[in-house]
Amino acid sequence: MEHPNAVSCVFLDIGGVLLSDGWGHESRHLATKTFNLDQKEFEHRHSQAFDTHQLGNMTLEAYLDLVVFYRPRSFTHLQFRDFMFAQSTPNPLMIKHFQGLKKKFGLKIFVVSNEGRELNAYRLAKFELNSFVDTYVSSCYVHINKPNRSIFQLALDLSQVAVDQIVYVENTAMYVEIARTMGIKSILHNNYTETCRELALFGLSLNEGDNQGLNSRRWSSPAQTL
Repeated sequence: MEHPNAVSCVFLDIGGVLLSDGWGHESRHLATKTFNLDQKEFEHRHSQAFDTHQLGNMTLEAYLDLVVFYRPRSFTHLQFRDFMFAQSTPNPLMIKHFQGLKKKFGLKIFVVSNEGRELNAYRLAKFELNSFVDTYVSSCYVHINKPNRSIFQLALDLSQVAVDQIVYVENTAMYVEIARTMGIKSILHNNYTETCRELALFGLSLNEGDNQGLNSRRWSSPAQTL
């Protein structure tokens, strides 16, 4: 008989878990070196425009006009855009693991992610995330971003799964803390091995011998673990 609190749905972040960050600090720093941009000015303009873009209220083209092409450049929008997209790389071990877990347990898999629309679309297609992800609660689609609690509530509402049957995997500590205060069992992703071990404690393992942890998981109340 299936345990009543067995996990039936997983919430996943994309950047830092399944893939590299889409347009994180390291990629932006490399962009300033590659295209000979003033880093301080670039970061200042990025900080003013990116949130609007990430919330789906500004196209990538418009973002680049404000952050990069507000003055003549020796390179084109397309060249810069191609550079941005090329910074995305997969975490093949994590992708394969969640593909396996979905197949084995019939999980619902929801992405809860902060991403701009164009880069988001590229990453979904390039790395074939649709092969195992059911729904994307992406900031560019829902016009809410983390750390706003509303994006987690929306994911809960859309999933129609009891909160005690959900596990969230995220690489940002603040977002894990927020999810836990809402009763969502959450794993702070640091590396493949640790995350697989934590998932097994919730009963999600590709190895039969590891599915012993569901009843012995050290878990009283999510809010008390903060």
